[in-house]
Amino acid sequence: MKYLRLVVLGWLIAGFAPHALADLPDAIARVKPALVGIGTFQVARNPQFRFLGTGFAVGDGSVIATNAHVVPVALDAARDERLVAAIPQGGRAAQIRPLSKLGVDDVHDLALLKVEGAPLQPVAMAQRVLREGEAVAFSGFPVGEVLGLYPVTHRGIVSAISPNGIPVPRANDLTSTAIRRIGGSTFDIYQLDATAYPGGSGSPVFDPDSGEVIAIINMVLVRGGRESALSSPTGITYAVPARHLMDLLARPR
Repeated sequence: MKYLRLVVLGWLIAGFAPHALADLPDAIARVKPALVGIGTFQVARNPQFRFLGTGFAVGDGSVIATNAHVVPVALDAARDERLVAAIPQGGRAAQIRPLSKLGVDDVHDLALLKVEGAPLQPVAMAQRVLREGEAVAFSGFPVGEVLGLYPVTHRGIVSAISPNGIPVPRANDLTSTAIRRIGGSTFDIYQLDATAYPGGSGSPVFDPDSGEVIAIINMVLVRGGRESALSSPTGITYAVPARHLMDLLARPR
């Protein structure tokens, strides 16, 4: 008993509860059914499915959320290239379903897509603002074109909250994107201490206790405003707060 009391006391001193780790598997189980791979499909191409990023079901389950930069600007209509969702079926198998654009928020690099067929199991979402030091987790398909559609989860904390665009030390380092963001379209983003890999763009960031989605992984948008002066990306992971996705969902369509 004395040893148990010391363990519990250590948890309390560290601000850590034993349920925090125990709840994560349940949270992952709630999020995984909503995950899809976003890409294009072409019958005469090898491979037929070309993976572009991660998305997840929201709303009534017929809507997929992802980053706007994951969605191709144009498709090869002459060769019947289509925007699709790849729904994991276990192993390397996936169900391919057509997608159509519902709405785009270019400022926050968010997109909503309509998926054909039966609705998927959507995530629960929360609009609350995170604090530095809060625990988070995110699930997606890192390097999905090579590793397949096996959902991968990373766990970390919010290491900083800062604007997506910051002034650069030299005028020569300014890009048109950085100028726009510094000039008025900046907003706060979360910097995480867990690493997101290529293909993880569009992954849901969720509360490891409840499974509620609280942000969306985004590398491209933030790097264009914060890291434009760097010759090589830092590898830092950024996420856009979920409230911007909820605002996009609330827009009339």
